[in-house]
Amino acid sequence: MSVLVVGLSHRTADLRTLERVAVTQGELPKMLHELQSCPDVDEVMLLSTCNRIEVCAVVETFHGGLTAVSSVLAHKAGVEPAKLYDNLYVHYAAAAVEHVFSVASGLDSMVVGESQILGQVRAAYAEARTIGTVGSVLHGLIQTTLRVGKRVHTETGLGALGASVVSEALADAGELAGSSAVIVGAGSMGALAASQLRQAGVGRVVIANRTLDNARRLATSLAEQGIEAEAIGVDGLGGALAAADVAVCCTGSQDVVVRADHVRPRRAERPLVICDLGLPRDVDPLITDIAGVRIVDLESVRRRMDSAAAEGSDTVSAAKQTARASGIVLDEVREYLAGQRSAEVTPTVTALRKQAAEVVDAELLRLDRRLPELDGDVRDELGRTVRRVVDKLLHAPTVRVKQLAADPAATDYASALRELFGLDPSAPAAMSAPATQPAKHDQIDVHNQADGDVSE
Repeated sequence: MSVLVVGLSHRTADLRTLERVAVTQGELPKMLHELQSCPDVDEVMLLSTCNRIEVCAVVETFHGGLTAVSSVLAHKAGVEPAKLYDNLYVHYAAAAVEHVFSVASGLDSMVVGESQILGQVRAAYAEARTIGTVGSVLHGLIQTTLRVGKRVHTETGLGALGASVVSEALADAGELAGSSAVIVGAGSMGALAASQLRQAGVGRVVIANRTLDNARRLATSLAEQGIEAEAIGVDGLGGALAAADVAVCCTGSQDVVVRADHVRPRRAERPLVICDLGLPRDVDPLITDIAGVRIVDLESVRRRMDSAAAEGSDTVSAAKQTARASGIVLDEVREYLAGQRSAEVTPTVTALRKQAAEVVDAELLRLDRRLPELDGDVRDELGRTVRRVVDKLLHAPTVRVKQLAADPAATDYASALRELFGLDPSAPAAMSAPATQPAKHDQIDVHNQADGDVSE
């Protein structure tokens, strides 16, 4: 079995297509179970952010896995699979590992180097583990992925740049010092927006959320940092927006939250900028027709970032840090794959040692039958001596074969061992399988490291 990644992102699909495939928190369990129920899919997790919907699965075959995953995504979008293919990216085996490491490191984000994606990967894994669609392969891969992402942000200066989708959207809003702001949504993205607005020097922030207690917690946090803040329900949006200069909308809602009747026309000297960072969108598109109101959405942020990249406006320092981060990812991919190749020969080595132990036991039993009068102490010493000889004879070649197997160009040493020692082909599988085969939805414990869980 190998790892398969199939997804859509800001690089391959427009905002409308991403909206159709976006998976909300409430839809996630059904989606994961639907994916795992496919015959070729054994383990699966799903990452859904403001500009990425990505399935990471352990599959039995490439074509079977790709057909299954793309069909589920197409069904979510309400289109035939063939109509979605042009928007999909696909990575398999080693390429899938490199992609997952790069995503967690912020190298594939709309804003390169943003650190929020690492928390999102952790959250997506935790959700899949709770739902029961993660097994040993994804467990090992994601634990390594989280470590790689952490290492990239620790050893390079990318994280220190402080860039995010929120910061880039607010950069489009102009000067914010002393202004009045509204945040719609009090989740992790809302918390990031609050932090960015505080740094921009806004004078007042209103947090609107369906769950008022969550809005109050965020407002309290802002107040403790010296910012005037108020929490309201979404039914108070009209009044809050009438007094605001800028709004950041970032909910997990499947439906529009900010309606056209929430927004009044504005004078040219005091416009309203609404940053819609929800996927699906939180803001009614009809609002663009209201005088004095401008919407900054994910599509406009992407155009801004693409334009900056085309003009080569990235600093030399950022380019160097990106190159260093890419080097770290490639080193980690090589190390991970070498470990996987080495692990693949382990069941065969275990089977060989088991066969050797059985031969020793059989010969000692034969010795007992031929020399029944043999002193018990002598017999025990002979047994220990024979086992030591066998262990020493096998030690060097079995250690060496694991080292050689790590080489990507290496021979199939597992097959060679089976041929040389006449091992039963089913023996290695028996060595690697648990005594009781776990159910497909068995859970695996994971030790999480603290990190921000906010939108990419």
